This record gives sequence, structure tokens and C-alpha cells, in this order.
Amino acid sequence: MAKEVRLPQLGQTMEEGTIVNCLVKVGDEVKKGDVIFEIETDKATLEMESPAEGFVKYILAEADQTLAVGAPLLVFGDKDEEVPQSFVDSLKTAAPAAEPAPAVEPAPTAPAAETTAPPAEATPLERVKASPRAKKLAEQLGVNLAAVKGTGPVGRITEQDVKEAASSKPAKPAPVQKTEPSPKLGTTLPLNRLQKITGQRMVQSKHEIPCFYLSVKADVTDLVKFRFKLNKTSDVKVAYNDFIMRAVAMGLEKFPIMTGQLTGETVQLADSIGVGLAISVPGGLVAPIVKDVNKKDVRQIARDSKVLIEKARSNKLAPADLEGGCITVSNLGAFEIESFIPIVVPGQCSILGIGKISETCVPESGNIMIRKLMSMVLSIDHKVTNGAYAAEFLDYVRKLLEDTSTFGLES
Repeated sequence: MAKEVRLPQLGQTMEEGTIVNCLVKVGDEVKKGDVIFEIETDKATLEMESPAEGFVKYILAEADQTLAVGAPLLVFGDKDEEVPQSFVDSLKTAAPAAEPAPAVEPAPTAPAAETTAPPAEATPLERVKASPRAKKLAEQLGVNLAAVKGTGPVGRITEQDVKEAASSKPAKPAPVQKTEPSPKLGTTLPLNRLQKITGQRMVQSKHEIPCFYLSVKADVTDLVKFRFKLNKTSDVKVAYNDFIMRAVAMGLEKFPIMTGQLTGETVQLADSIGVGLAISVPGGLVAPIVKDVNKKDVRQIARDSKVLIEKARSNKLAPADLEGGCITVSNLGAFEIESFIPIVVPGQCSILGIGKISETCVPESGNIMIRKLMSMVLSIDHKVTNGAYAAEFLDYVRKLLEDTSTFGLES
């Protein structure tokens, strides 16, 4: 019996998704769990797995098409089954249900007189079935994906396939990376989806979150030395952000109202401490959440952060990676930025902007000392808390960063 596959809700806040890539073609046999689409949501690009098995009879979605949750994507059937065109047409014209539709629904039995499904069309080279990581690796190794036989689900090319193809042939020089020319003055540049979403959420933040701002400079002279010594023996490189997130999480434990969100006439405190980490990716910015930061040491935070950074930059973030945050850390110190005022992410209480670490002359007991100072600017939702409480929180975080013994590690 024919079955339709609809766009599922891939995250709690997802209302629509954009088709980035279709990984199957008409005639393919698909098993349950095979990746059939790459879908861009309001938060990340995600892989959609097939909720059923069967042979692809019709593909109803196209690349770059934005569809509502519940919209039909594919029609499955038995190998020799004929699916009526009238049924497919009715799927195209019918509006998706207000509630997310089940991923798979039985289709009416096809009348024998109806036309058969169209024959399979050749897959264009640019739509070769390969995972994002395999594509990236192929580009690095100079492997022509069109000549690689995939061993993954539905013949999809995996990273291992690319590695084997590269090792079985004489080494080739890697292709020269093409640098996109800078746009000329007067050029009209289209916004990508991530830019549009970011703009919408920042406008929402400015409209709905009445912020106030606090700034302080932390003396991280000892922290710089501590980190250097720690990384000489640590199995994972610990970044300054990892110390900052740990200090922030300890601060949230002591000042829990900073985890809150206004819901009607009450402030709902978070049931766990997740800290967002702002990460620059092609086309914009994402902020996945490091979970339960208060329960981890900086080495584990570093490991978790590394995984999220790699997933973010390869478009592999899952919906769960983007949910559960109560504060975000955004660090522009690497760009020589002294300080900046960040915008609170909707759904969170605050965001901490980190500037570069600068050597500064500081008077101390009649002498001038050279100390390493780091600027921190905290943006806070005034609906949730007041200035004095937030100031105590920020001052506590500062003190934690200045006293390396609080991290409970030996250098």
C-alpha cells in the first residue's frame, strides 16, 4: 500500500523547514531510518530519517523550497505498485494540518486504470548522495564524488568511502580554494535563511526584552598562567570560554533567578543549567547549548564544546543541541574587540559579552603593575530581575575567574 511521508517537527519551535537536499530519487528502495532529506529549520540544518520503508514513487518537494510542518514530501509504495496521479495532485493542493501530521499515513488504494509513477531521472552531479562530511572531505582530498560508489543507506557516500577512494588512486593535488570576490559597492545582496532568522529573533528580542547592561573588568592574569600550565598536560585543549562557562554556571547556581523566564505573573526558573556558546558559521551565527555545565569540570566542558563547534560548522546540530539554555556566552576577543553589548537570545534571561584580554597598567600599593584584564558586558532582561541582583551575579562570576582555585583542578 502506498504511504505518504510528511515533514515532521524536528524541534519544539519548528513551524516550517527549507529543503536543502533530497538524498533519494524516484525508484530508490528506502529502509526505515535511512536519511532521505537535509532540512534547514529555524535553528540548524538537520538530517531527516525515513519513518518507513518502501520504494520512492513520487518526490513532492524541491531543493530550496520552504514548507510548513506536515507538508507532504514523498510517496512510498511497493516495488511494482502503481500510485494514481490524482492522489499525488491532491497531496500537492491540500494544506498541511494545523497540528503536525503523522510522519506516515496510508494512502487510498490505487485504481488499476490510473497512470504509473514517472520513471526515475538521473541524479545531477551537484545532488550526488553524500553526507556533508563526506562532501567536505572529498573537496579536501580532491576526490570526484561522481566516481565513488556509496556504501551507506540508499547508496549514500560516506566519509569512509571517500577515504578509500583517495587511498586507491595516485595522490592528486588538492584543488585550489576559490575565494569569493568581495561585493562591489552598489551591489544588492540577498539574505540567506540564517540571516533572516537571526534578524527576526533579534528584532523580537529588542521588542519584547527590556534590557539593562552591566560591565566589569576581570583580572585574569592568574587564569592565563593557569590555562597555559593546564593545557601542557591536559588531553583536551581548554579554551578561555570553557572557564567562563564554568564560572557562569557556578554563578547561576548561587543566583538562580538569573535562569528565569517570565510566564504570565510568575518567573519560571530553569530546572537545569545549560549555557549557550555563540559560534560563527558560514552565513551567520548559531548558539548551541552545553548542558549541565554546573556538574562538569572545565576539561569536560571543553570536550562538549569541541563537539558542538564541530557539529555547528558541519551543519550537524540536532534540535536538542539548541534547546535548554538560560544564558549565552559570546566572545569576540579573538577579533581584538575591547568590549561590546550583546543582544539577549529570546527564551533566555541574559547574555555575556566577552572582550579581548589586554595588558593594562594597574596601580597597586603605590606601584604600577602590568595585569591582564578582560572586559565583560552582561545584558539582562529587566522583566526577570533587577540591577542589584544581576550585579551581584556578575561580580561573583568575576571573582571566580580571578581565583583559579575555584575550578578544582591542578595545573
